[in-house]
Amino acid sequence: MTAKDKDKLSARALIVWGAGVLCYTLAVTGRTSFGVASVDAIDRFHINAAQLAVFTALQLAVYAFAQIPVGLLVDRFGPRKLMVAGAFVMAVGQVTLAFTTSYPVAIFARMLIGAGDATAFLSVMRLIPAWIPLRHAPLLGQLTGAVGQFGQFLSAVPFLSLLHATSWQTGFVSLGAVGALLALAAGVLVKDSPEPEAEEAAARANTTESEKTTTAAKPAERLGVKKILANVLTNRVCWHGFFIHWTGLGALVVFTLLWGLPIMTLGLGLPADQAGLALSLGTLASVAVGPIVGLLSARFYNRRMQIVMIFSITGWLGWLWFFTSAPTGVLWAACLMNIVMGFTGPVANLGFDSVREKVDRRFVATGTGLANMGGWVAGMIGAQAVGVLLNLRAPDGNYGWSDFGVAWIAVATVWACGFCGMWLTRDRNVRRYS
Repeated sequence: MTAKDKDKLSARALIVWGAGVLCYTLAVTGRTSFGVASVDAIDRFHINAAQLAVFTALQLAVYAFAQIPVGLLVDRFGPRKLMVAGAFVMAVGQVTLAFTTSYPVAIFARMLIGAGDATAFLSVMRLIPAWIPLRHAPLLGQLTGAVGQFGQFLSAVPFLSLLHATSWQTGFVSLGAVGALLALAAGVLVKDSPEPEAEEAAARANTTESEKTTTAAKPAERLGVKKILANVLTNRVCWHGFFIHWTGLGALVVFTLLWGLPIMTLGLGLPADQAGLALSLGTLASVAVGPIVGLLSARFYNRRMQIVMIFSITGWLGWLWFFTSAPTGVLWAACLMNIVMGFTGPVANLGFDSVREKVDRRFVATGTGLANMGGWVAGMIGAQAVGVLLNLRAPDGNYGWSDFGVAWIAVATVWACGFCGMWLTRDRNVRRYS
């Protein structure tokens, strides 16, 4: 393959990337489906706000802390196998959730969904450097996040409509069935690299006998894992990506995965269908701004942290307005806040661009896994803290607008911690790596 061919974005590459993005989109649908069903879940499982928050906290804990192990597996076995396995695990979780009325079993089902979800994004991020030329990678990386957010639209509109038109069982079984079908499709369409057979043949031809012996040794394999972890866990770029993700995504995770629908229905007093519309507008805003953020990342690669700071502070000024001045009972206020969140959310992915450019290719999935933990750890802490504060404010379960406003202080505190971490881990000698 010539240098010119390697710099060309091929149709085959777009097909592989597109199949991966479809799996990621379904993962986002499964991830956010419980958020739009949260009010129904309170009645189905007979739980309060703190117990409801446990669903999201444990799901996000599994998702977040699976990132590094999944990254190691992706680097070891390739993204295709992990993507297919993850989609099937999510399908099992959705079907289990569909039929159970037991709170502990339902929590276990959401943990399965979190484990399966953990494979999707990392697998697509690993496919990008293998298939996509470097100059197109930041844009395709942002498009992955942007297109994947259509999964939130699918949960907020079609899934929510199906849930209310039919039943809890029908809604979640449908998600499980679609997940199984997409897993099969990914198994057919996705390849780990453009020419794996040729690359493996060349590698075998160029490998000496001593190299073969070293490669085959079991201790060397174990040492390889240790070396990957040592490189990733001591790498400032990976930790900077972690805190960029934390700062950009934490509040959005708390809102979209759990507390957004209760805030808009129980707090603002909107009907569920209008709240779903507001969530879908946020998704469209995220899809629209994602490619723009990708272009900014490619053009101002040494100013990525400043871009995150500007977008993130703008988003929190929106939150300040929302909880102090927004009128209750009106749709436009909820729509405006969701659009603001949609505009600010994509900057969370900027840390992945630096990881992809500066971290050794052999460790890139694991490094991306560490970076991808940030927003989900922040979301896990924030979601549970909101539930605790709501219970303290309204032990009887009658949550009002002011209760949600006070509880959201916990999310602001978590965000501030990430902001400080992003600043402390910044690269003081910024330069572009190729």
